Amino acid sequence: MLSILSMPEVEFPKNFLWGAATAGHQIEGDNVNCQNYAFEIEGNYAEKSAKACNHWELYREDVKLLAKLGIRAYRMSVEWSRIEPERGKRDQKALARYCDLMARLKKEGINVFVTLHHFTHPLWFHKLGGFEKRENIAHFEKHLKFLVPLISKYVDGWNVFNEFNMDRDLARCDYKANMLIAHAKGYRIIKRLSKAPVSTAHALIDFHPHDQLSILDRTTAELADWLNNEYFFHAIRTGDIVLPYRDVEHVPELKGAMDFWAMNYYTRHFVSARMKNAMTKRHACNRVRMIPREFYLEEMYPEGLINLLGRLKDRPVYITENGCSCDDDRLRLVYITRYLHALSEAIGRGVDVRGYFYWSLMDNYEWSSFLPRFGLVDVDFKTFKRTPKQSAKFYTEIIKNNGITRKMHDNYLKPLTDFKAYEING
Repeated sequence: MLSILSMPEVEFPKNFLWGAATAGHQIEGDNVNCQNYAFEIEGNYAEKSAKACNHWELYREDVKLLAKLGIRAYRMSVEWSRIEPERGKRDQKALARYCDLMARLKKEGINVFVTLHHFTHPLWFHKLGGFEKRENIAHFEKHLKFLVPLISKYVDGWNVFNEFNMDRDLARCDYKANMLIAHAKGYRIIKRLSKAPVSTAHALIDFHPHDQLSILDRTTAELADWLNNEYFFHAIRTGDIVLPYRDVEHVPELKGAMDFWAMNYYTRHFVSARMKNAMTKRHACNRVRMIPREFYLEEMYPEGLINLLGRLKDRPVYITENGCSCDDDRLRLVYITRYLHALSEAIGRGVDVRGYFYWSLMDNYEWSSFLPRFGLVDVDFKTFKRTPKQSAKFYTEIIKNNGITRKMHDNYLKPLTDFKAYEING
């Protein structure tokens, strides 16, 4: 990890787009008409999202914060459950608020990347079966046909969905096929109504066999990669949905339905043929506990960007999420430095990377808890006060210099000595 002190300077291509990312449900607060909120109030989660970061009320302040930090692109979601809280009934005030947010971003010269479905959707849609039922895709199409024309003038890039690829359960293959088809339909609708490029954010995961010498573990890693990565890439390139224990399904409108690869990358995962769900613990020598509880991101593995992005040379790439959950912000400085150097190396190997969105702009509700903190900006969840961290200042300088200079190494990285970490038991 301390090899950061000897890393060379790194410069990114001209016009490289530096951004930050968020998701509506995680920051807005009071998203009461979505299915996730319903699960929270039923007691299924450790903590409720409640006001989250109160962004719904403080979005004007947050736009000014983005501008002050020099961030040139902002990935946000427009919550379907706010636009259509009841089936067929649209909330014009909510729509106007989103438009005002995007207009303010544009006024500050900030590129707007919109995600149309970031894990959450209206409770009424969920009660119909959501995307588990293919016939329900028609409701999503209707939503897009209403929304996209009204906001397209603000949008510089689209993500139809966020990370529907992650589930490794073989029983969920039909759901994944439905989501691919929903993406294709969404892509075609947007292309008719907007000139901005369209994608879907993909959770890019580097799967490693727990035992490199075991053919069973190696095969399990290959299967995990197919279920998470390759089925998605193959479908976009060919129009063929090829998933285990299903006949191939050819969907002509799916072929080519991606203007750029939108990749969310954090770390690698180890798999074992001896585990029911295939997942197993990382090697103890590589684990770093950065918050006081077990968390799935306990290893920095920037090499995965180099390895995996090499598969994506057929169209432009944007890193739409990459970030570190830690209590000691100095670890975030290390994380950003290492991952950006790896990203630069991938570019040097011929990957057309156009931009990078750090996850996340601010500490937020991490789907079941406020404990994981990914933000460049600290949030006091009682007062909602925003305080930029040292990593935010570092990121601002990265943007200003379009890379990491030797002076930045000396100012931010040399002082790093003892890191705050937590004991791992078991």
